[in-house]
Amino acid sequence: MLNTRELEILNFLQHKPGSSSKEIYDNLTSGISYATVKRSLAQLSSDKLLFAKGQGKGTKYFVSSAFELLQSIDIDKYYQKEIDERTIKADFNFGVFEILTENDILNERELLKLSNLQNKFANNISQLTEVEYKNELERLAIDLSWKSSQIEGNTYSLLETERLLREKETAAGKTKEEAIMLLNHKDAIDFIVENSDYLIPLSVSKIEDIHSILIKELGIDKNLRKRRVGISGTNYRPLDNEFQILEVLNKTCEIVNKKENVFEKTLLTLVLISYIQPFMDGNKRTARIVSNAILMNYKHCPISFRTVDSVDYKKAMLLFYEQNNISRFKEIFINQFEFAVNTYF
Repeated sequence: MLNTRELEILNFLQHKPGSSSKEIYDNLTSGISYATVKRSLAQLSSDKLLFAKGQGKGTKYFVSSAFELLQSIDIDKYYQKEIDERTIKADFNFGVFEILTENDILNERELLKLSNLQNKFANNISQLTEVEYKNELERLAIDLSWKSSQIEGNTYSLLETERLLREKETAAGKTKEEAIMLLNHKDAIDFIVENSDYLIPLSVSKIEDIHSILIKELGIDKNLRKRRVGISGTNYRPLDNEFQILEVLNKTCEIVNKKENVFEKTLLTLVLISYIQPFMDGNKRTARIVSNAILMNYKHCPISFRTVDSVDYKKAMLLFYEQNNISRFKEIFINQFEFAVNTYF
């Protein structure tokens, strides 16, 4: 979270863009030293919330175009307001693509943490036999199938999921559809394990293929939506024009393919497929499988999401829908990558 000093600096620059560090210092009310202001400006720049133009005493500071995307938001305070009380971006924001193209969404500290974790993962798997690696991957696949389904309302427990996926034993009192959802997840994961490069480069047709595996025998329409879809818990309205849906999904693939950093590719895939809602159902499930396929193609640790709270996941996702703010979803992504590296393999 941003501290009071950083918030004051950002608020000042929103009203007086192009100010120097001395001008910022002279207008702050928090009584901090000039050296502290300089450190705060450097940190905010590192976090991609500010950018500087010029050199030396001629340096001027501006709030970055990615400020709304990256600024830290108190999510508990945000959701104190009921759905109809929140001021939101109700319509799909085409401008978010330009912001994501022009800006990196992970700062230096976040990238360093993720890189160190990936190095730990690479070292861990180098010491495993092929059988040991496959066993750990199977364990992660079961956890991912369970949690990804639970986020969507599936009531199977983790133990019941394991029995279903290992022994094909359905749980008493559960619906047939719940079992099919879990089995489809496992099929989709098995597919990306066996075809780790299938989604590289990412394309609309390949995303549709993953979606088809996830929704088979569930009575859900295949292919891209041709009609409106509503999202519970928010007044955000996804696009309802199939040609625009295809356009923005193609744009998503273009942005993901151009990004060089694997973690940014993965995070953008998770968020944008969910934001676009290209299918009648199964969008977030598709996003989680496709993003894991990207990680695995580049020999990165896949993510099970096992310890994420389903409500926290939905709140972070709704925050992106309503404000195009990715800060809380980034936290979930980084924390779950850390959990995966420290728990599996």
